[in-house]
Amino acid sequence: QTEGAKVGQVNGIALYETEDYLFGKPCRITAQTGMGRSGVVNIEREVNLSGKIHDKGVLILCGFLRTRFAQDKPLTLGASLCIEQFYSEIDGDSASLGEICALLSSLADVPIRQGIAVTGSISQHGDVQAIGCVTEKVLGFFDICLHRGLTGNQGVIIPAGNLEDLMLPTKIVHAAERGDFGIYAVRTVDRALEILTGRAAGQRDVKGRFPQGSVNARVDERLWELAT
Repeated sequence: QTEGAKVGQVNGIALYETEDYLFGKPCRITAQTGMGRSGVVNIEREVNLSGKIHDKGVLILCGFLRTRFAQDKPLTLGASLCIEQFYSEIDGDSASLGEICALLSSLADVPIRQGIAVTGSISQHGDVQAIGCVTEKVLGFFDICLHRGLTGNQGVIIPAGNLEDLMLPTKIVHAAERGDFGIYAVRTVDRALEILTGRAAGQRDVKGRFPQGSVNARVDERLWELAT
């Protein structure tokens, strides 16, 4: 899906490698949240399709949630993360930025733009960290958008630390110059959220409250509801 917006769903980019070829393939990352005490369940891990580094990425994601939202209440929720229609083992932590954005979207009930794909690793503090093969991943999403027709509302979010690694084909460079396709370099989860949702992420004030209506405020309100 490369148009419209949807709650709890984001486009990630998986990396496929053969003996002599490497390419990025768009994949759908979804999150569902509700009442419960199971915490965040990684569906890939439950069915033995998740490698150790991917497992680590999900655990870091949980650490980020606790750091930001569980200082004044218990983190009580049932949530699941899934990379849809992915039937081979997945590894690496480059999906963790997309996974946290899908999860926060579900909690906040705020839709995510489907014309934007996401790749990046996150820290427990919400910093976005560099990943491998960024050029192949951008190209993988660009090609499907080009095939369907560029709208000017499509693009890829990448870590700012990967900017110097980009070696983009001329067709992507020209599309970006025309404003038909965007490359968004981000340093934080909050900035990625703002691009994906069109809303302010929101920072806590001196009293520890997020601005009303911001994504983080809506997440915080929902977690209070689940905790009481």
